[in-house]
Amino acid sequence: MWTRIGLIAVLAPIAAANFGCAPPATGTTMQIEDKVYTVTPASVTVKAGIVTGEVTEMKVTERIEKGSGRVESPAKLTGSLKLKNTSTDQTVRLVGGKIQYIDPQGQPIKLEESRTEPTIRFATYGSAERLDPGQDATQVLDVAFPVEALKAKKLKEIRLELVYLPSPYREEKVNFTVSIGGQ
Repeated sequence: MWTRIGLIAVLAPIAAANFGCAPPATGTTMQIEDKVYTVTPASVTVKAGIVTGEVTEMKVTERIEKGSGRVESPAKLTGSLKLKNTSTDQTVRLVGGKIQYIDPQGQPIKLEESRTEPTIRFATYGSAERLDPGQDATQVLDVAFPVEALKAKKLKEIRLELVYLPSPYREEKVNFTVSIGGQ
């Protein structure tokens, strides 16, 4: 019995050293790189009724497998959308938005069938989804971009459609008579 325990005590550290120090398996891992396309201009001013704003830091990025050129992640338009309510007497409830890519003939460029339409969902600002007069909000853009639009001279414009609900904004003052402790 002591022989068996002695043999285990001698072999256990040797086995642990062999398994722990073994070189890692040499598997071929593909490297993924981002291919970035610049959008010119990178920033634009937008106006839709009483809502104005700016789209900034626009770029298109797709993830490509290095070596094979296989598309790992299809092209996306990213940037930042800052909107401001310029009205003096209306509150704006931001509902949503849509982006369309327009070709030189004025026609929308379709996305591939497996991809969803580029829509914008506005986050909740404070306690409600609204912008009071003079308020602004920033939204991150991260939407699908059609492969067809990456080709030279295929994209002329980007159309931003905003959906919002304006409602009257009023502030009223009310005075009321009070007395303290029977005065």
